[in-house]
Amino acid sequence: MTAARSIRVPKRASAESVGAALPTRLDSLTGLRFFAAFAVFAHHFTGVGNKTGYGLAPSVFPYSEMGGHGVTFFFVLSGFLLTWVYKPREHPMAFYIRRVARIWPASLVAAGLAYYVFYVRAEQTVEWKSFIASLFLVQNWLPEATPTLPGNPVTWTLSVEILFYALFPLLARFVVRMRTPLLVALTVAGLVGMWAVNWWAFESFDPGTARWVMRHPLVYLPQFLLGMTVALLIRRGARFPLRPFVPLALLLAYVYGYFQLRARLSSGYDAQLEYTLRPTIAVLAALIIFAFVQREIAGHRGLLNKKPLVLLGVWSYAFYLLHHAVIRYSIYEWGRVPDKDSALFAMLGMGLVVLAMSWALYRFVEEPVNRWLVRRIPARWKPAPPASPVSPAAAEVPAPRSASDARTAR
Repeated sequence: MTAARSIRVPKRASAESVGAALPTRLDSLTGLRFFAAFAVFAHHFTGVGNKTGYGLAPSVFPYSEMGGHGVTFFFVLSGFLLTWVYKPREHPMAFYIRRVARIWPASLVAAGLAYYVFYVRAEQTVEWKSFIASLFLVQNWLPEATPTLPGNPVTWTLSVEILFYALFPLLARFVVRMRTPLLVALTVAGLVGMWAVNWWAFESFDPGTARWVMRHPLVYLPQFLLGMTVALLIRRGARFPLRPFVPLALLLAYVYGYFQLRARLSSGYDAQLEYTLRPTIAVLAALIIFAFVQREIAGHRGLLNKKPLVLLGVWSYAFYLLHHAVIRYSIYEWGRVPDKDSALFAMLGMGLVVLAMSWALYRFVEEPVNRWLVRRIPARWKPAPPASPVSPAAAEVPAPRSASDARTAR
């Protein structure tokens, strides 16, 4: 890997110039998606405070709990990828159909397994308003949702993504035309605001209400904007001598330092460390994305570009949808495994089972239904040919024709 050469960043770019001659397919990001999904899997396998997981391996706990913030990577990545392949001439309805076609069919199928595991097998009463809200991915808007994460619990992040998708056609029209200094300033202000809202919520409300506030889709908009900003910076020519191992090492150091500090800080400082967690992870995720993307567009291909990891990334959405239900079912059926490092073998074995199920969900539901729905987008909603030569981001991007084709968002 070689360091990229720094060049001047233009202060303004038109919607069309966002589509400079750069690839729309970024395999390294597809591969990274699997590691983010597996981090969330490791978090749920371990359990929150060793209360709900299948097993705890002392060699990785409590650091595995940070895996729950793999969803932060997904939020930043969504902003990046939607902006990276932004089509100024695409009708908003076509965009919405594409997004629904990509995320909803697999989510509905996975909800069937979740219903059996989290309600039938757990012998829990169904609160139908909350459950139906989860099917339509709007559960995060309900402060009285029962339980706190109804339906398939992991789909609370899709409830956040739905807001991103709803706003993107309008938001992108303004963001892609912003001067770079203003865009960066707004992004920084948003992340600072995220820290402030976290502090305000836990200082002003009871813990349950505060947690609902911090799951509310609006709170995560700064992370989405951060992803958009990174995409535009690269599109506008920003390059920095940042090799991928640097932000990855920073992430590992932060995770280690976070838990070491928590054991030593007073309650007030510990709370502030927690309030800064989401913005900090978002910035580290953005640096990781920036480093890998500029490396890939410079022509360097690494491990993440290999077909096996690209395939794992392609299946990662299905993996994410299924993993929590499989873990919980295993607990109900066979009980927890001993809290020893041997639990890592159980985690690997369960991960392989979930992976096989993920392949099936992708192969027989997610991808074929997506193709079927996208093919039925009315022609009047598809982008009209531009008067000037078509750029990659302004052109219609066809549905992927193989499992190795990177998807545009989770």
